[in-house]
Amino acid sequence: MYEADTLEELREILGDCTRCQLCASRTKLVYGYGDPHARLMFVGEAPGRAEDAQGLPFVGPAGKLLDDLLTGIGMRRSEVYITNVVKCRPPGNRDPLPEEIDTCNPFLQGQLSLIKPAVVCQLGRIAAGVMMKRSIQISKIHGQRFIGPGYFNVPVFHPAAALRTPSTKDLLRADFDNLKKYLEEDETPPEPPAPEPEQMGLF
Repeated sequence: MYEADTLEELREILGDCTRCQLCASRTKLVYGYGDPHARLMFVGEAPGRAEDAQGLPFVGPAGKLLDDLLTGIGMRRSEVYITNVVKCRPPGNRDPLPEEIDTCNPFLQGQLSLIKPAVVCQLGRIAAGVMMKRSIQISKIHGQRFIGPGYFNVPVFHPAAALRTPSTKDLLRADFDNLKKYLEEDETPPEPPAPEPEQMGLF
């Protein structure tokens, strides 16, 4: 993890990143957006086409659905923090590769350390697998709360999946109701364990 006192300092360290091959095909690096002291943080897998063009996370159709889901629980985008496991769009929207995930992970961990959220909601299977450090079946554990290092993990379906399948959208709305409940309970997240190595070797 890189040492920084603010999200802005961490962004400066990231710079015009060329640490992995994704730099060759991206248009804009997508760092993150939102409240630097948010209690609720969202982590997706990677930027898509609209995000790559604008340099902001979740600004395409899936982002509009995310905004609608937040409105449904009385929250706004400005009250949460949104980022991705990798900060550059993989070519053709393919899944990020293990080496790309490992290269970007210190910046994700830095964002988590600086924001100190109470709840981290992983949007989709890949983000959940990276953050929970194991293979998961999103259909079996979505909307449930799991202990993480200093925060609670809540994996949910990716909004893009909900756009393709109306029944998944209903599940996602129910999961956001759970998010609201978890935040209102104001339960103290567990203390973080000792730092782990940056290279996770997840896959």
